[in-house]
Amino acid sequence: MQALNLPTYPFKIKSNENKLFIFDIVRKKYVVLTPEEWVRQHFLHYLIYEKEYPLSLIAVEKKLTINNLTKRTDILIFNTLGNPEIIVECKAPKVPISQHTFDQIARYNLKLNAAILVVTNGLDHYYCTLDFENESYQFLKEIPVFKKQH
Repeated sequence: MQALNLPTYPFKIKSNENKLFIFDIVRKKYVVLTPEEWVRQHFLHYLIYEKEYPLSLIAVEKKLTINNLTKRTDILIFNTLGNPEIIVECKAPKVPISQHTFDQIARYNLKLNAAILVVTNGLDHYYCTLDFENESYQFLKEIPVFKKQH
């Protein structure tokens, strides 16, 4: 698999019937190793090991319904109160990040109201924080380290 612009981790990868599978530490099962999954697993490990987000607050492929269509968020991080805090949209490395990608995550956020949106293809990462009061957003240099709410 392609090298990404993220730290490397000791992933558990196995082969079965000529397909590669990677162990998802959040879903606690092996999933088919696609280019997008490669990015998602790197980003999950990055969130957990570098940014200290607890596994218990992370959901992968969480279902949500938008205009009667079932969609799935790639990674959804909740705050300690159980409210959506960060949505991460992962694309395969060869998929350029475009306005369409941002529109997709913005549609998800109409339902979730997360404070931070992340879009990554493993090579380029975009982080923005939303100000709902002033209906504006600001790009961040990186995703913040997890802060425990008291």
